[in-house]
Amino acid sequence: MADNEQNISSGFLGQIKKNAGLTIVMGVIVLITGILAIGSPFIAGLSVALAVGILLIVGGVGQVIFAIPTFAISVGTGLVSTIIGVLSVLIGGYMLANPDIALASLTLFLAAYFIVSGIFEAVLSFQARPASGWGWSLFSGIVSLILGIMIWSEFPVSGAWAVGILVGIRLIFGGISLIMFGSAARGVAKGLAQA
Repeated sequence: MADNEQNISSGFLGQIKKNAGLTIVMGVIVLITGILAIGSPFIAGLSVALAVGILLIVGGVGQVIFAIPTFAISVGTGLVSTIIGVLSVLIGGYMLANPDIALASLTLFLAAYFIVSGIFEAVLSFQARPASGWGWSLFSGIVSLILGIMIWSEFPVSGAWAVGILVGIRLIFGGISLIMFGSAARGVAKGLAQA
């Protein structure tokens, strides 16, 4: 019985170590991708715009396919779903055909998002003022608001860097998180193996 438990736990620990190593490798790849995105933000931004266009096309085709059976239930619902799906395909195709315009649109959307979310976060932080940490929420809201205004005021120039830089920063932090998670899992597995 003890030998079976030993074999199961050693196999389990081996899997943890193997997957922890894979997680660390993926983290390094994501981190390098983030650094490359920051190094070439315009290309990274265009890549994001193209990816959004592809996702819109795939989603639109899926919506049209799934809308067909709804015509049997309700013609109105089927028609609306089909129109939305076709519109998604058309917008996605336009984004693929004109990635520079798509990037500009994404930049303006991003600026508006940062401005609106910054205002709401600042207002909510004042409502939570007696609670600890409300100052950090206010700080986050102010930073978001400033970033949104900066992107908006620098448009169209910000279209060349904003999306790519922000995606790069997100990828860097995501890569670091994966590396830390994988290292922690590997450390736990080593600790359990020694116990």
